[in-house]
Amino acid sequence: MSGGETIGVIGAGAWGTALAMQLARNGHSVLLWGREREELEAMRQQRENPRYLPGIPFPEGLEAEPELERLLARTRQLLVAVPSEGFRDTLTRLAPAMNTDAARLLWATKGLETGSGRLLHEVAEEILPGGVPTAVVSGPSFAAEVARGLPTAVTVASRDADFRRQAAGWLHGDTFRCYLSDDVIGVEVGGALKNVLAIATGISDGLGFGANARAALITRGLAEIMRLGIRLGARSETLMGLSGMGDLVLTCTDDQSRNRRLGMALGRGATLEEALREVNATVEGMVTARVVSQVARQQGVEMPICQQVDAILHHGKVPSIAVSELLGRDLREEGVGA
Repeated sequence: MSGGETIGVIGAGAWGTALAMQLARNGHSVLLWGREREELEAMRQQRENPRYLPGIPFPEGLEAEPELERLLARTRQLLVAVPSEGFRDTLTRLAPAMNTDAARLLWATKGLETGSGRLLHEVAEEILPGGVPTAVVSGPSFAAEVARGLPTAVTVASRDADFRRQAAGWLHGDTFRCYLSDDVIGVEVGGALKNVLAIATGISDGLGFGANARAALITRGLAEIMRLGIRLGARSETLMGLSGMGDLVLTCTDDQSRNRRLGMALGRGATLEEALREVNATVEGMVTARVVSQVARQQGVEMPICQQVDAILHHGKVPSIAVSELLGRDLREEGVGA
């Protein structure tokens, strides 16, 4: 572990706060910034995130910072944990301050860029000054468990070997294990697509289709992740690892998952508006379902589960019909390409 550094966390939701807490537990000085000034002031006073992680106290060394300019005056070593829809705007705001040799950027955002369908490292390469080391952290990890210090393992991926090790060192600790990878594409694809598949398994469970159907959706969902990932340049072993299969299993089977809870509400008969109100938090799979269907068509990759989720969320398809169509597809040989 590299200790004693000052690190800024951009994004004060559940995930950003949990990672900020992990950084502080590792002995770093951590500045946590988000868009909602009133919420940050509440965090400063209460020494916890009362909206997203109530009752879990901040460790020593973690400070909520309402002014982004003050944060950037103290550090250019940043961890970004914002929704994928806000990733481009966030990096655009940070870019002018990143024109320095001290700049480093790690992100924990999971998703694809809306509209373009680009992977987030491509967005970062476009916006940030040339030469800024970047990395992504992803894996099976619920924010509340990380915040409580429960055992967790993730993958930190970067094409910059030095920063890959440094960024992992920021987070790696007694209960938070980081594995290293240079397969940025694989880590990003796994982290994005698992949210869509969690909505699918939630719908199936909400319909009462049982454990057999859930297992089938997870398994065939992994095949979809691998088909698209390999087409985009990922390695199969990455997609079978923590940031692929590991995150997929976690998100599809535990009710802490916002995406799974959204799907369950839809399967029980709630409208999309009712389901979103019930979850009452950002559901990344909502946006990703539309984008990944677009990318699959562009790449000529068959992704029937993701496309059915898109049809339910954005085209008014009845969930029971969508799941029945998936289970009633023509006979074929099992395999990633099937």
